[in-house]
Amino acid sequence: MPFGEQPAYLRVAEDLRQQIVDGTLPPHTRLPSQASIRSAYGVSDTVALEARKVLMAEGLVEGRSGSGTYVREQPAQRTISRSGYRTLGDCSPFRQEQTDERVRGTWEGHSERQEAPAEVAERLSIEPDEPVMRTRYVFRMSGEPIMMSTSWEPLRITGRTPVMLPEQGPLAGRGVVERMAAIDIHVDNVAEEVGARPALAAEARVLGGLPGHAVLVVTRTYRAGSLPVETADVVVPADRFRIAYHLPVR
Repeated sequence: MPFGEQPAYLRVAEDLRQQIVDGTLPPHTRLPSQASIRSAYGVSDTVALEARKVLMAEGLVEGRSGSGTYVREQPAQRTISRSGYRTLGDCSPFRQEQTDERVRGTWEGHSERQEAPAEVAERLSIEPDEPVMRTRYVFRMSGEPIMMSTSWEPLRITGRTPVMLPEQGPLAGRGVVERMAAIDIHVDNVAEEVGARPALAAEARVLGGLPGHAVLVVTRTYRAGSLPVETADVVVPADRFRIAYHLPVR
């Protein structure tokens, strides 16, 4: 194959993709069958099958049991706003994750004690298997799940204090900054990294979509000076949301 020339299945997928984008194949339309693709493009069954797999992996089409493969309706993307300068004290976990004041939402969370996995321990600067409090959240707007978050806090910091359980006690449902301030720990910086990966089956079940479709993952760590007090993974469906940051110029 000459340098730069695409394999046949990618050329077929690209043509079908363009038909989906320009509306020739509108949402809910059945994708041409494997036999039709083979005939129209003069390719083998294997090429036709691989082209369909590409479109499915890209989230442009979906299989319906006993019916065939159909063009998916692509949702309009909305924005999840985050900010590096907004004062995060006295705010709920939802407000902590979505800093646009116009957006209202609800959340539910569940906490349980566990031993820190190696990656989490590294982020918290503690030993692997050291006890942490893990809290899993689901965030919703108008009843629609838009985000999942799993956070970990070292029990060497919060254990046997009124803020050990983020969703219970006198500061239940408050943000990390305010909860830590209640035990004389003053959070003064937060670091975030944004990446992407395929959705896990459990995430797709909660957020909608299909396992393997792309999600954005915000890895966040709150610190008091150099001391990590909380780290979290925030998971957002990439086909429905984009993440926007508003940062100060110093």
